[in-house]
Amino acid sequence: MIKSNKYICRSVYNDKTMFSDKSLFYILQFEFCNLIYNRMKWILFVFIVFSSGFLVSGQEGNDKQMIDQIVAVVGNNIVLKSEIETQYYQYLSQGISPGEGDMKCMILEDMLIQNLLLNQAELDSLEVTEKQVESELEHKMRYYINQIGSEEKLEEMFNKTIIEIKSELREMLRDQFLMSMMQDNIAKDIKISPSEVKAYFKKIPEDSLPFVNSEMEILQITKYPDITQQEIDVVKDKLLDFKERVTKGDKFSTLAVLYSEDPGSASKGGELGFVGRGDLVPEFAAVAFNLKPGEVSRVVETEYGYHIIQMIEKKGELMNCRHILLKPKTSPAEMQKAKVFLDSIADLIANDSVTFESAASLYSDDEDTKANGGIIVNPNTGSSKFEADQIDPRIYMVIKDLKVGEVSKPFEAEDKNRKKVFKIVCLRSKTQPHRVNLKDDYQMIQDIALSEKKQKTIDEWIIKRQKETYIRIDDSYGNCKFSFDGWIK
Repeated sequence: MIKSNKYICRSVYNDKTMFSDKSLFYILQFEFCNLIYNRMKWILFVFIVFSSGFLVSGQEGNDKQMIDQIVAVVGNNIVLKSEIETQYYQYLSQGISPGEGDMKCMILEDMLIQNLLLNQAELDSLEVTEKQVESELEHKMRYYINQIGSEEKLEEMFNKTIIEIKSELREMLRDQFLMSMMQDNIAKDIKISPSEVKAYFKKIPEDSLPFVNSEMEILQITKYPDITQQEIDVVKDKLLDFKERVTKGDKFSTLAVLYSEDPGSASKGGELGFVGRGDLVPEFAAVAFNLKPGEVSRVVETEYGYHIIQMIEKKGELMNCRHILLKPKTSPAEMQKAKVFLDSIADLIANDSVTFESAASLYSDDEDTKANGGIIVNPNTGSSKFEADQIDPRIYMVIKDLKVGEVSKPFEAEDKNRKKVFKIVCLRSKTQPHRVNLKDDYQMIQDIALSEKKQKTIDEWIIKRQKETYIRIDDSYGNCKFSFDGWIK
């Protein structure tokens, strides 16, 4: 979906409630929508597919027979009427109104562009490995299952088995990878200068510029309480005892439900589902992939804690296993040591003996932020700025009353692996609500301007490829008003 993303953007702008994320990129006006689409094209794809199922199920037999015919050919690829009808009903089920023009014509043009990209990807011998597809497939499936609650609920929602759902999604993912690779190849050399960014901004009508909510930049220094060897030995002994119980006949899955501290898999008997090596931390993968079906591993240490693993099944580069995770407990004495340590760092900063950024680089335990002076990156936007509702609630309760440049007292939090950690944070900057401008929002405007420049390059490529590619469209779509004129020859 490239040129006709203007239709998608118009629909998103008219109905912002279809997205739950309230970040700036979802409330920008139409002039900003190319960036929204490029950043969100996969999320939108998944949203539509997984909100309404993969196939039109509400049509009666006569309708199904009617929509099965080839309506377009692009190189070696075809577009079926059933594909257009399916997408059409999926949009309608989400409350997306046709807007200007014929929605089915717009859907057809999306598919023509997709097939033009796929056809060129084939000519250029672009390849997506099975490992890439399967890794992404399993990653997505785990996410959906976690969101919905269980495999059974997912199957019930779509009236399909997990195998059927995966089969239908697998081909979509492969095509998505290829199209993304092709677009990247087309626009890989495109850059933008500061003067172009300024010129782009000046062309936007002032009344089209959105207001930006108050945003904050936050620095942090973290300290993990030390874990005593005694606590580590307690956890290892428990895991070895579990392994012994399995050899004597106890079910690994039952022990996982009762004792595992992995919230994502414990309720499923510790089962992870089919995964590739790239889905797992290296220490876990190195042991798991060398197990035989039914075999239970030694105790394995990872960043999450300590595990024992039981192999279920291998399929080529993928495998399915169970595990039990236990985390050593932190003693109150070690927790107090961590707080005192951070208190001393905060005092050094307050006395101007060291800057917060330097202290973060020297003393922070957080590998994701220490190299950049403690700056926390917003995972929603990739920038360092956060709106209030995007900040970890534990951090927000501390940061909300700080002045710019002020450092907090040490407080307890959890990291991404749910380990206890202590932090001090500094409010680096805070903006007031304002209309988008070059001074405060240059990076965002640069991203949008670059995205539009790349879009123009891709549009030019489409026009050129239309002339060089065999394209035929059924007469029933001959009156469509496409964004690109070269489809009907």
